[in-house]
Amino acid sequence: MTGATRHFAEFNIGTLRHDWDDPRVAEFADALDRVNAIAQRSPGFVWMLGEDEMDAAQTDGDGVLGGNPRTASTLSVWTDAESLGAFAFNTVHRVFYARGAEWFEEQDTPRLVMWYVEPGHRPTIEEAAERLRILTEEGPGALAFGWAGTGVDFHRCGEAA
Repeated sequence: MTGATRHFAEFNIGTLRHDWDDPRVAEFADALDRVNAIAQRSPGFVWMLGEDEMDAAQTDGDGVLGGNPRTASTLSVWTDAESLGAFAFNTVHRVFYARGAEWFEEQDTPRLVMWYVEPGHRPTIEEAAERLRILTEEGPGALAFGWAGTGVDFHRCGEAA
């Protein structure tokens, strides 16, 4: 289901292999503003948690993200999964997505969680962390899922119908 009936939230999180100012992650760090600007101009984009708010959430030692200074994450809302997929796999974002292992530590838990939200709802970091917990502990379902749970063929995202 797409459009005004419900929107689509995504939260992704990882831990950088090196500090943000380390030259080994510079290519990734230097591209963030450009990639986020592309997301914000993409069809279907609705909202993204601002950089200052995200940084505060990531570095808060008492917060749900644990306060690791090498955390990198995004929280955004899209009109539908197809729009998010088109951005993720048909823009420069796909290059950074494919090279993630160069910059991010391996982890045994999911890096990405998605769920549906009501139009106008802006998820909090606490909500996103809870959805990630649900996906990690219970597996994919109606409350939390990964790319496979969207029912979208992401190899075709962005193609003309």
